[in-house]
Amino acid sequence: MDPVALVQAVAGGVLLFFLPGYAVARAVFPERRVRGPTAVGWVLELVALAFVLSVVLTVVVGYVLLAGTSGGFSASWSDPRLEVGLAAITLVAFVAGWLEGAYARTPPPGHRIGADPGTARPWELSDRLDRLQRERIGLERRLRATPASDADRIAELTADRDHVVAEEERLRQRREADYEL
Repeated sequence: MDPVALVQAVAGGVLLFFLPGYAVARAVFPERRVRGPTAVGWVLELVALAFVLSVVLTVVVGYVLLAGTSGGFSASWSDPRLEVGLAAITLVAFVAGWLEGAYARTPPPGHRIGADPGTARPWELSDRLDRLQRERIGLERRLRATPASDADRIAELTADRDHVVAEEERLRQRREADYEL
């Protein structure tokens, strides 16, 4: 394969499968940063979102070009209408993201994750409730397996279970309070 064809293939692949979706994702979520404890998760989400959005945008632009021309089009460098359309979307989304502060070092002041009631770490709260439920089930299993003659161990496990049940109830009430109107 000659070097020109290789460069065209790589550039076309990046343009078709990454750049438009990346620019749109950054424009839509300008507050997200690839720093801190959530950086790895956001990078994975961003790459997946960029790929899916790029494929969707490629299909939509291709459909518009196909429906808008009587003879169709060829997705090649000799007929670069698809590439130009995707590059235009990428440029517009990049500018919109830049104006929103998506590429600044600090998040834009108006975009704070978890600032509204009901959005304060809902996944962490659900995850904590799941862990507490598993812990409660494990304690109940150990209670059933403990011989009746071991009163001290039964009292200890019962107290631990009651503490977990109280914590579960407190978190459920907090979650319900967050979602009240």
